[in-house]
Amino acid sequence: MNKIKLLLMVIIFITVLPLAGCILKTDDAVTVGSRNNTESIILSNIMGQLIEEKTDIDVIYRENLGGSNVVWNAMMNGSIQVIPDYTGTIVITYYGESPGTAEETLAKTKELVAEDGIAAFGTFGFNNTYTLAFDESEAERLGVETFSDFAEVSDQYTLGAVFEFIDRPDGLPGFEEEYDLEFKDVKGMDHGMMYRAIDNGEVDVINSYTTDGQLQIYDLRVLEDDKSYFPPYHALPLVREETLEKYPELEEVLQLLEGKIDEQTMQAMNAKVDNEGMMVDLVAKEFLQESELIE
Repeated sequence: MNKIKLLLMVIIFITVLPLAGCILKTDDAVTVGSRNNTESIILSNIMGQLIEEKTDIDVIYRENLGGSNVVWNAMMNGSIQVIPDYTGTIVITYYGESPGTAEETLAKTKELVAEDGIAAFGTFGFNNTYTLAFDESEAERLGVETFSDFAEVSDQYTLGAVFEFIDRPDGLPGFEEEYDLEFKDVKGMDHGMMYRAIDNGEVDVINSYTTDGQLQIYDLRVLEDDKSYFPPYHALPLVREETLEKYPELEEVLQLLEGKIDEQTMQAMNAKVDNEGMMVDLVAKEFLQESELIE
């Protein structure tokens, strides 16, 4: 009996001690969150490592939390305090407003989130918007270059799309209506599955993102949004205002990232993780060093 009690005490100690450490640490730290995709995790690591390097603030990473709404809800309830997000997603998906030009969407983003006690800084420098990626040889055979071209044959093909894209207001419903698209079938899947699915012939076309690293290794044609349906999705850092009040140095630190990442750089970082298997923290550190933001 004594041995059983001792074993239970050891198990409880081992289980509770790390949690207690996190709870104690949270009072003197900021929690950086990210979505369940490579790009978001890389950006959260870039921000977190820069904060650690430039300040005395400890950083807790809560990566791979889920889709955009999951991460946004966590930001709103204060369980995380710093995230990367996208202007178009914020304006359309979170607030149900209409976007405009890149500058107008950024301004509206800052205005809207400020009402909820969140500060939005300048963008990282790249626009990661939705696109369609179609088999290159099939696109060449059919002469398909644009979304409008594809709409004429869309009923012959199956779309592979991330679950969130299928439902969100700036995703598939409006896209189909704008271009008069009618797919043979639509299959929802995680982002990481899409490229394997099209490579294996499970789907014929996918809703990729313009900075996807996998676009570098699969023989796919990225089609043109010839009606400019999709709004600007410029990535930027968001911080809770109460966190900025406690750690005002965060503003100066995160502003160092403004304009530092273009589409090619982001796609290359995504490719290092998704195609080459590099660890996310190492990719983030390499970027910060090459940008001379840390030593």
